This record gives sequence, structure tokens and C-alpha cells, in this order.
Amino acid sequence: MSTRGRTPGQPGLLRVLNDRAALELLLDEGPLTRNEIAGRTGLSKPTAAEIIRRLESADLIRAAGTEAQAGRRGPSAAVYEAITDRDLAVAVDVQLVDVRSTVVDAVGRPYPVATHTMTPDEVRAPGADIVAAAIARAASAAGIDEDLVTAVAVGVQASVDHTTDTLIFTDGLPGWPRERVAATLSAELGVQVVVENDANLAAIAERSMGAGRTVGSFALFWMAEGLGMALDLDGRLHTGASGAAGEIGYLGVPADARPIDPTATIIADLISESAITALAAEHGITAPDGSPADWREVLLRLPGLPEQHPFTTALGERIGHNVLPALAVADPETVVLHGPTGIAGGPALAAAVTAWLRTRTRWSTAVVAPGVPDTPVLHGARHVLIDVVRSALAARVDRISDDAPTPVERT
Repeated sequence: MSTRGRTPGQPGLLRVLNDRAALELLLDEGPLTRNEIAGRTGLSKPTAAEIIRRLESADLIRAAGTEAQAGRRGPSAAVYEAITDRDLAVAVDVQLVDVRSTVVDAVGRPYPVATHTMTPDEVRAPGADIVAAAIARAASAAGIDEDLVTAVAVGVQASVDHTTDTLIFTDGLPGWPRERVAATLSAELGVQVVVENDANLAAIAERSMGAGRTVGSFALFWMAEGLGMALDLDGRLHTGASGAAGEIGYLGVPADARPIDPTATIIADLISESAITALAAEHGITAPDGSPADWREVLLRLPGLPEQHPFTTALGERIGHNVLPALAVADPETVVLHGPTGIAGGPALAAAVTAWLRTRTRWSTAVVAPGVPDTPVLHGARHVLIDVVRSALAARVDRISDDAPTPVERT
């Protein structure tokens, strides 16, 4: 936390700390009266009144009626709320051709998700154009002014080295910069941009509100057009020295897995789009009209398959070979099967992988279905952005003058 050169114990520093505490309280607990702010922060009522005056003058809070209007009993007192509709952000999930985006505010209230399937030309467009279009769609869906957006978090199918601000281990994103990626996008879009691996963002969501809430460590396998992995150790993402931790899909196929698919060269090939499509055809899984099913059609059929279906068992074995390296190196408490394949397979596919591990290997790690199956990357990006937006609000608190004017009462 910046103290802007103040010495601890100085009145200016205490004022900032008190103002920040009151603003955080209003963000976390909603509209409160002056007396409630004083009681919950341990400050005196006159001090709470001064805090309210300063925060109002900076347009960080506003009067939100009275206790009577809020349905409370007793004498009416003014109720104050944090202003959260002026400092906004947008979470963006960029997959191979699909882009999803949604608005985020300081309290994390839900906004509509805008979904778009890119054309081949859009896929090859500059990254800034793809993100700008996603911001515009999210703002339109939420009915907010796009100019209010000050920060963006983008999930991508790539490893991100935050030390050097580079993208590595990506076979897509043709129009995106590889170096100074966040800095370049921030400069071109005029907002703060955070770029993160999609599996890492999904892991943040699972730790915060899903399968990772009650475990000490977990590995999340993001199975989409490619394979990614995020490793959470005691609530901290382990991304490695260069951001490439978890890129196990590039490992060669082990000897005991070669008979499964002689054409596979890396273990990710065992669960690729083409591999799943071929496996489905082998087990009689077709499109609704009886024609050969493509990858997306196979995923649509997965939730309806019985738990012991030969396809599910065979796919569980293939995923098991991908999971083994993570178990051998990190030994996580739980494995979460995520991404389109993991979400579609659900508990049945997780059970098939668990059974294969326990009967064919030395590991008995629990493998589970996603706890956040709906837009997990956006949920993870939202958690990141709430901190970003709140940090921006805290920085505005630092700039409040000690002699801030008393706000003009609005009628």
C-alpha cells in the first residue's frame, strides 16, 4: 500500500487508512449509516462523519436514502453506499474461435455475458481489435457507457511470462504480440490490460467458489482444442520461472500409451479434437442425424452417456496418461477435469479417470468434475478485476485533500 511519502503515525496517513477502511466496508457490506460505519470500524461518530464528507467529495460514495426507505426500523438516518457504476472493468475469454466477455464492478455483481464466434478474418486480426470488440459487446450487453471501462483481464490459450510480459507456448493467437503483450494492448486500448492463461483463471474460479475451496492443493486440467494445466498449491498458483508450469501437453507419448493411438506424438494428441472424434466413431457415437460427429457434437453427447460406457472408459484412460506427469511431480490432493471436454464429461468422466489411476497406476488421487462449469475463465478474471478496480478506488482515496469541500446536498 502506498503512503505517498508519509511517516507512519502522521495524521495524513491515518486519514487515508480510515478512508480506505470505510470504503472497503461499504463495498463489502453494502449501504450503511454513519453510526454503522463508526461502529464497525471502531472510529468515533465525528470521525465517521468526516470520512463520509471526504468520500462524498471525491465521488466515491453517495447517499442512498434513509433507514426508513431501506426498510429498517427506528429513527431515520441517512444511508450511504459506494459508487460502483463509474469505475468498471471487462473480463474477456478468448478461445480458438469463441470470445466471451462481461462487465465487472468493484463488488462483483453479475452482468450479462456477451458471446461471439469469430470469422477466420477476425481470428487473424490484431489482438487489440479482438479485445476492443469484446469490450464493446460486453458494454452493450450491460447497457453501460464503454468509456467507463478502465481495466480489462483477458484469458488466452497461452502461457504468460509476467516478468518479461511475453506470450509463450501458444499455437494460436496469430495477430497478437508475443512480446510486451500487456503493455502493447494497454497502450493501444487506453486501459489497463491484464493477460493471463485461461487455465490459471479457471483455477482461480475453482479455488474461490468451486472444487478447490476445501482442498489444500489441486491440479486443473483445461481440455479444449489443446491441453493446459494450472497448479494451485495452498491457494497460490504455481506458474514457474517463466510462466510455463503446466505445459505438460507437449511431453512425448509414454511407451505404455503408444498402443492407444500410434499416430500420437505428444500426450495432448491422445485427447485432441481429432482423437476424440475418432474415438467416438469407434464406439458408435454419431451426430443426431446419424452422420459422423465432430468434436463439438461429441461433447454434446457426453452428458447423456451411462457411466460405464466404453467411450467414457477409453477417454478416461487417455486423460489418465495426461494426468500422470502432474501427479508424479506435484502430487496434488485433487485433480479437476475442466475445459469443454471436462465440463461435458462431468462426474462420469472424472470417475473413469479415477478408476484408471487406481487400477493401473500407483496413484489414487481423487479426480473430480468442475465446480464452476459455467464461464469459469470469466469468473476467474472477475476475481482478478475486482482487486484491480478496488486498487484504483484506493488510489483515488490517497488523492483526497484534507480540506475537501462539503458536498452540495442534492435534491
